[in-house]
Amino acid sequence: MLGKKLHVKKNDTVVITTGKDRSKSGKVLSIHPKKDGVIVEGINVVKRHVKPRGSEQGGILEKEAPVHISNVMLLCGKCNKPVRTRTTVLEDGKKARCCVKCGESFDK
Repeated sequence: MLGKKLHVKKNDTVVITTGKDRSKSGKVLSIHPKKDGVIVEGINVVKRHVKPRGSEQGGILEKEAPVHISNVMLLCGKCNKPVRTRTTVLEDGKKARCCVKCGESFDK
């Protein structure tokens, strides 16, 4: 079975639409399709208490936790607004994600 098709990819710039980090933006670091989550740089930062293991030092670490995919929208570089995407077929037959408002392509 193939994986889920999500509207964002790694290294996209997204805006958070709900929650404590609403209207903040950041770069997508990783995607978890099975849990419908994305990890965004500097968003949803949580503290974890870590025991020392081997040469690693213990303590309280801050790291990003996943945000549900439905709570992020792609940020259009041309509009500079959070937008929905539409899939269009290019001249060479490949599919690309485009901005619904201005038609700017996200897949270069």
